Amino acid sequence: MNGKVPYRDFWYDKPPLGAIFYLLIGGYSGVSLRLLDAGYILLACYLAYRLARAWWSEAEGRIAALLLAFFTTFYLPTAVIPFAADALMIVPHLAAIYCARRKLPLWAGLYAGIGFLVNTKALFVLATCAIWLVTELALLLFGFALPVLAGVLGVLLSKAWAGYYEQVWQWGLMYSNELVMHPFRTGFVRTSGWIGFHAALAIGAMFGFMRSTRDDRWKLAIWLALSFAAVCLGTRFGPHYFLQLLPPLVIAGSRGIVLALKAYRRPATALLAIFLIVPVIRFGPRYVSLALDNLWHRDPHWSNLAVDLDVDSQNAAAKIRVLARPGDTLFVWGYRPDLYVYTRMSSDSRYWDSQSLTGVSADRHYSETNAMYGWPAAAHREKLAHSSPTFIVDGLGRLNPKLKLSVYPELRSWLADYRLVDETKSCWIYRRIEEPH
Repeated sequence: MNGKVPYRDFWYDKPPLGAIFYLLIGGYSGVSLRLLDAGYILLACYLAYRLARAWWSEAEGRIAALLLAFFTTFYLPTAVIPFAADALMIVPHLAAIYCARRKLPLWAGLYAGIGFLVNTKALFVLATCAIWLVTELALLLFGFALPVLAGVLGVLLSKAWAGYYEQVWQWGLMYSNELVMHPFRTGFVRTSGWIGFHAALAIGAMFGFMRSTRDDRWKLAIWLALSFAAVCLGTRFGPHYFLQLLPPLVIAGSRGIVLALKAYRRPATALLAIFLIVPVIRFGPRYVSLALDNLWHRDPHWSNLAVDLDVDSQNAAAKIRVLARPGDTLFVWGYRPDLYVYTRMSSDSRYWDSQSLTGVSADRHYSETNAMYGWPAAAHREKLAHSSPTFIVDGLGRLNPKLKLSVYPELRSWLADYRLVDETKSCWIYRRIEEPH
């Protein structure tokens, strides 16, 4: 981040710990990033093991860890999907529930508070803990307040409160309240698809639920219901949102699978194998293909928008590095944060992408133009026009010409100070015109 503070010095619409997480490896990609993310998933698997073992037995613990490892590998294609806020909340989510199960309200609140600094949907985790620990609510809330107040204090001391409020809360609320076409149909189709893909967990959870004690049933029901409510928030039902539902389903499923294997060993084993082979067939060959492509240093043979954009960003970054000099800066129009990683450049303004400048969120701006953030976006464009990055990359205009950089009157004279120096399949690369000495 080159000494810059989120919210104050650059636009960042997520809670603060997401940005800090990647500082552990200096914001680099490649092997260090893969190792960091793999280590995080291993920690999550260990917590799933501890929780299921504390709840039932060693067998459930091992099954829970294996299932979590399996489904964080074979649902979202992690080779091309960012390890973002929903994934980063898995660890504090499991840690909070583990402590609530062990009747440790202070620690449950503390981990829920840490989760809140990663993803505001941690409030649903807090609600689960509160219902489980209703007689110790004060201590739970005290634990939650400790990291949250520390985060607020850090934002205040860094003079970033105004930016934090606008970027995380105003933008986030507008995003979640934005009208989604056919929300019930979308929710039904995507939830059905997710449950079908995770059939081993879903059927295991139902089997275990019917054979659990009354105390276990109501606790699992509360946890599952509130986690699904978090998925439904905003009615978008994005694939990564279901990561909130994965921990309770893994834990409930582990119990059912162990009970089924004890009661009906051969048919249960066969059924489990069938349900698990589907994700392997769906993603396994592509993962092998990606690994071989990476080993032989060639472009991946996986036709996928995320893969194509990542390869294109690498090509654009390579072209920029050829032209760049030490101290050069970059602004990217669109949502292509990987360009900053691959070029090792930063922006010279508060803006690193175009979401706050067009008012169109990144999950819609390749196909739509309706701004949810109209007049503030125009004010932000005027501020951007006072910056002077060395390079500008329009990574959106070729994919959605109605949102290309030159469409906006506030930015036309600004762009006139730049000339097109190169391009890729989806990027136009501009460089500032230097005045003659």
